[in-house]
Amino acid sequence: MSQPLISLSKINKAFAGVRALQDVSLEIYPGEVRCLAGENGSGKSTLIKIIAGVYARDSGSIVINGKTYERLTPMDSIREGIQIIYQDFSLFPNLTVAENIAMNYQLAKEGPLVNWREIRELAQRAVKLIDLDIDIYEKVGNLSVAEKQLVAIARALLYDAKLIIMDEPTTSLTNREVQTLFGIINDLRAKGISILFVSHKLNEVFQISDTITILRNGRKVFDGAVAELDRESLEYYMTGRHIDKSDIYVKKIEGEKPLLTVENLSAEGRFKNISFSLYPGEILGIAGLLGSGRNELAHALFGLRPADSGTIRIGEEQVVMDSVQTAMRHGIAFVPEDRLTQGLLLEQTIANNINICTIDQLTDSRGWIDEERAAEQVEQWIGQLKIQVASPENPAKSLSGGNQQRIVIAKWLATKPKVLILSGPTVGVDVGSKEAIHKILRDLARSGMGIILISDDIPEITANCSRILLMRSGEIVAEYQAGQLSEDELSDILLAS
Repeated sequence: MSQPLISLSKINKAFAGVRALQDVSLEIYPGEVRCLAGENGSGKSTLIKIIAGVYARDSGSIVINGKTYERLTPMDSIREGIQIIYQDFSLFPNLTVAENIAMNYQLAKEGPLVNWREIRELAQRAVKLIDLDIDIYEKVGNLSVAEKQLVAIARALLYDAKLIIMDEPTTSLTNREVQTLFGIINDLRAKGISILFVSHKLNEVFQISDTITILRNGRKVFDGAVAELDRESLEYYMTGRHIDKSDIYVKKIEGEKPLLTVENLSAEGRFKNISFSLYPGEILGIAGLLGSGRNELAHALFGLRPADSGTIRIGEEQVVMDSVQTAMRHGIAFVPEDRLTQGLLLEQTIANNINICTIDQLTDSRGWIDEERAAEQVEQWIGQLKIQVASPENPAKSLSGGNQQRIVIAKWLATKPKVLILSGPTVGVDVGSKEAIHKILRDLARSGMGIILISDDIPEITANCSRILLMRSGEIVAEYQAGQLSEDELSDILLAS
């Protein structure tokens, strides 16, 4: 066997006395795709930053390309061919593709002038490395998420990358875009380039990874071939417990009338002739690729972008859903996919985030907030949703992704909705938090709430929904009952659409 590209031995790191990593060892070989898995707080980010030279280890050894580093700096890491593609891709939206790709090269030259011909040639060479068909003069801000990611990969390859670390690379991608990305990863593997793949999506871990390292509470609990694991054992290593899945497939409450009825709902350029009913106790899944109209439909149901024609009935009352206020008044709540920009006030306290949607009910005629009632509401939802917080007065940004998502759900549950619409409710959260959120949704359905679940996560749809509507080109083209489709069958149907 060839020597490892990078070898970490008994790495330790602590912050203010709290152990983030304890005796973690890891080897990555040329052309290897290794997954780094673990729940939020397991130490994955700390380990990545040590490899990148951002954090200095407290003890342990680092050997890269046969060279031992006593103090690894970010520049050392880059010179050794290590490139990291973070979730935000670290791109400048106001600059062109070419400028983003060539920026690091130009900065390294430290010259006073910009050589635009050189920038063009560098960019063309970079995109050619992954056969990326893109206008290098297009501003990055105008690109899709998938295109931005490919630009980040092209930039990494330009600097002779030997190891590319991808941090949650598929979070905002559709299934088809994920398959395109995996094709590129396979091409890189064939060229001897190593990939460290960080992901919470277990089906993707099995599809693309050769080997896997699993961290839990800062310790390595598994290191070996992915083929040695199945989904249940992988979940066990990550969480330290066996996840109970015996209560899936919530069914509608028999004999009840629909909570929500949609008939021939249309919006030009977004969706057309949408008809369905949502019953108490039902989790209705809506699946479809990006551009299928699924999120546009959710926005219309919540009054964000009203439909042009068709009818919406809440119970037996026909409602013109012309605003968010109208939707909330009729008992509809909406949890958006992008919790960071659309769901949370990150700088505000956890308490303020939970109370924001019910602030009018907590305010008296003089405009004063009833602090006691507000505190009781916060305490109720923190307890009911098992949100892990040190203090409700801490900012929302201090929480993990899973706990942030529970805060978004809590603020809408505080409005006591009849219908809860969720788009990608577990995007970017770990397997333990994901299952906890799924259990919350199933419990809400059993209490009589109607839930619409929109998701790219195929196991999330197949494991939780009593019915699944498939959307394509703005229309509902098929309906499936719980258990009618396997994950692979639904994936094949989506990819073929």
